Amino acid sequence: MQLKYQSGFGNTFETEAVRGALPKNQNSPQQPPKGLYAEQLSGTAFTVPQKSNQRTWLYRILPSVKHLPFALYQKPDETPAPATPNQLRWDPLKSPTQKTDLIDGVVTMAKGGDLHGWAGLAAHRYAVNAPMKNRYFYNSDGEMLFLPEQGGMVFRTEMGVLEVNPGEICVIPRGIKFAADPTEKTARGYICENYGAPFQLPDLGPIGANGLAHPRHFLYPVAACEDKKGNFELVAKFDGALWTAKIGHSPLDVVAWHGNYAPYKYDLALFNVMNTVSFDHADPSIFTVLTSPSGSPGIANVDFVIFPPRWSVAEHTFRPPYFHRNIMSEFMGLILGVYDAKESGGFVPGGCSLHNCMSAHGPDAGVVKHASTVKLEPVRMKDTLAFMFESRFVMRPTADAMKSTLQKDYYQCWQSLQKMYKK
Repeated sequence: MQLKYQSGFGNTFETEAVRGALPKNQNSPQQPPKGLYAEQLSGTAFTVPQKSNQRTWLYRILPSVKHLPFALYQKPDETPAPATPNQLRWDPLKSPTQKTDLIDGVVTMAKGGDLHGWAGLAAHRYAVNAPMKNRYFYNSDGEMLFLPEQGGMVFRTEMGVLEVNPGEICVIPRGIKFAADPTEKTARGYICENYGAPFQLPDLGPIGANGLAHPRHFLYPVAACEDKKGNFELVAKFDGALWTAKIGHSPLDVVAWHGNYAPYKYDLALFNVMNTVSFDHADPSIFTVLTSPSGSPGIANVDFVIFPPRWSVAEHTFRPPYFHRNIMSEFMGLILGVYDAKESGGFVPGGCSLHNCMSAHGPDAGVVKHASTVKLEPVRMKDTLAFMFESRFVMRPTADAMKSTLQKDYYQCWQSLQKMYKK
């Protein structure tokens, strides 16, 4: 399958899978071309400022309203574990032993905020070994940022097709229907479910016009219509629960569309890293790829941060991440290699950790001993890729997360730290 993309973050695009399917002068003519139905998908309120307005006009074979009534598929998790000030870390998920697609292969790790109030997030992991052959999905509660860690995924969406591999991300906005198929026998990765404002590029401030993620590197799909009938299932996430409905046609039947509300992908290798070239350790905010702003300037609903390959050159400095207590809560995962604050082991690709608001954390004892005495020369940090979902909200781990793959001895990595104080 040869995929085609359009580039530019937040751009307004127009695309058609069949020539002449896209109306040229009106959004909703009395009779759209080729017998299609016009349907608007709004990702923001109608009256938000023009610069923030997100909407797309879809020209589809059948309107989205044509399906049978929804019934409850899976109740929401009503027994979350208490939020804890303890440092938490998990081993990777095991591959499923039965056929498991994305809908059934997601494990929720932690939640924070209020999905009813459009604020906060949930952090998930997934492990799948089957495609979504006759099933489709959409999420009313938030947009979804996917990070494959092992094996790629093909996302078939209403707007077109995106293939996403480890080292890339895919963002599917709230409400957009899609199906996801692994490109290999198994696939594993992470999901940030963002209940709040849509992800956007961060303001660069003193950095200036260039650096971090560049708009031109974000890729959007071109129209690719699925025109087929059959016995299909449409699964919706709504109010924290999953609902299912029968549908007699593929809901990915959009022949043409125009607008700025659409899924996109980004290659994290294109992130232009900013870093210190003198002394001290820069704050992790310099690694922000995308941000979901809150009502308070500088305090994000969610920041998506990465720690990619880069040079480390700081002089007279403890180079790994310093010990800290942070007002923001941090959910972290590893895509590739070793994270420089956890070189003593325990934090491996596919694993994850949670350090909540004001919970102390930092490099393990072995890293401290080495980094405090090593000769400081320029070092190329290669073959590594870690990420963080950072949020203003305390994250409550789920009951399932506290039972599965939890490392109960995580705290031990700091217990051998010795008193070095001398009067």
